[in-house]
Amino acid sequence: MIPPGETIGILGGGQLGRMLAMAAARLGYRCHIYAPEADSVAAEVSAAATRAEYDYAAGLSAFAANCAVVTYEFENVPVAPLTALGAVPVLPHPRALETAQDRLTEKTFVTGLGGTPAPFAPVDSREDLRRAIATIGTPGILKTRRDGYDGKGQWRIMTPADADDLDLPDQPLIYEGFVHFSAEFSVIACRGADGAIVYYDSPHNRHKNGILDISAAPAPAAIEAQVPAARALAAKVAEALDYVGVLTLEFFATEAGPVFNEMAPRVHNSGHWTIEGAVTCQFENHIRAICGLPLGSPALAADAVEMRNLIGEDANDWAEILKDPANRLHLYGKGEARAGRKMGHVTRLAFDD
Repeated sequence: MIPPGETIGILGGGQLGRMLAMAAARLGYRCHIYAPEADSVAAEVSAAATRAEYDYAAGLSAFAANCAVVTYEFENVPVAPLTALGAVPVLPHPRALETAQDRLTEKTFVTGLGGTPAPFAPVDSREDLRRAIATIGTPGILKTRRDGYDGKGQWRIMTPADADDLDLPDQPLIYEGFVHFSAEFSVIACRGADGAIVYYDSPHNRHKNGILDISAAPAPAAIEAQVPAARALAAKVAEALDYVGVLTLEFFATEAGPVFNEMAPRVHNSGHWTIEGAVTCQFENHIRAICGLPLGSPALAADAVEMRNLIGEDANDWAEILKDPANRLHLYGKGEARAGRKMGHVTRLAFDD
């Protein structure tokens, strides 16, 4: 058990690190941010920060010397350099990063545990793509195996002819068959060091332009019926990885049951509603888990809750948003409100009369 007063290291300097640091501070911990970017919104609310590249061994070693435990808010942290952290525990274990960083590895791993992803095939050449399309069919989606998020690094292929016009990037790819689904949802679980797992209500997730727009809980009955099977898979994933912390799996709700989409070995955008909408938010439970503390209740703190992302210039509406006293506004402190950039979110709680 790591007691309050100790320092938690966080790899990554974005809004997830910011909210982790704020939750840790409430529990009496200090946070030290390690990130390469000059403007880190996580560093703004933390006790210490190191600006250095993720592969800078001396920087990682000095960072680790000041930390009792290290976690991450960003799943694209390179794994190999983390050996420079020495004996300081890294939670969740870096094997979760290795699994989630490559879509082919991730889907193969989940399939081996009995999960059902969309049909998929590796693509390393144009001939591979033609063969994948012939086997899986169209429509489908061609994705980079690494680094893509929020719809980036993806190409929709509606007919085989569409593939002929693509300028394929010089990196490993994966082709996935299109899934016919009624809704999208996520399983947000937190596993403690003792193996205990708690689950948050699975939110109904709606996307706009490839980016999460709204997460709402509780979800409709059509989603709720598929949550037990989805949670069972999440438990298998967590146990196979000996996972400690918050783990998120995204699913499509289909007539045949939940279809696995992807996993995130960290706190997740679809769980931001838990800050006000759950008895213990995902950020606090992640801190509790990696420090060996008892996990808090994930139960809903209202009859219903909805979180909406503020993307780009949406954040400029902060004054109008605050006119409604029911809104809970979170701005991440980012500078330029670029198109597609997550600038904040707003949450609303609802209570039955």
